[in-house]
Amino acid sequence: MNKLMTTVFALAVASVTALAVPAMAQQIKGDPQAGQGKADMCIGCHGIVGYQTAFPEVYKVPKISGQGAPYIAAALNAYKTGDRRHPSMRGIAESLTDQDIADLAAFYSTHVDGAPTPPEQLGRQPDAQVAALLQKGACVSCHGANFAKPIDASYPKIAGQHADYLFVALKAYKTGANTGLVGRSNGVMAPLAKQFSNAELKAIANYLASLEGGLQVVPESRFRTSQK
Repeated sequence: MNKLMTTVFALAVASVTALAVPAMAQQIKGDPQAGQGKADMCIGCHGIVGYQTAFPEVYKVPKISGQGAPYIAAALNAYKTGDRRHPSMRGIAESLTDQDIADLAAFYSTHVDGAPTPPEQLGRQPDAQVAALLQKGACVSCHGANFAKPIDASYPKIAGQHADYLFVALKAYKTGANTGLVGRSNGVMAPLAKQFSNAELKAIANYLASLEGGLQVVPESRFRTSQK
């Protein structure tokens, strides 16, 4: 019965997400080379290893190199429409055309530097507390058994993502997009995140960040000295 319910849940989420992505955006083909030429606005944050944003709270900006193109496009569209609230990202996303978004998504999905192939199964098992939290949230139903191979490319890979970013993102789903400077509106993630205390969300985020995944920060050549 649990397996059946998990399957039904995953299919329901997939249908909701598919409807949420604009049909026109789904039809536009992204060009990685064109995206590279448009990424100057991105590399100042996402192309520096360890770069942190200081507003509205301090956390590392997410690793986006190696992330799925449909997810990157969906995220940018969400910032553009206001389903995700963040002052800096809203301003950037609003300046992008659908073609720009497709090109940037295509570029960053392939912009990797020898990223390891994540294991099919978890390399590090969670402790009993975190395992119970992951089961309660049905996280594998969408993000995959290894959290690096989601069942739909419009869902994010989260294994190996920065813990502090994951924590802030999960809190944003609890907040919603109707109040404050930051927040995220999502019919699936919002009710899931609201089940947990912030301490529990932080425990989930810390575990996911400890896993091996294919996400990277690939430094732009002008920033490579920041690794030393």
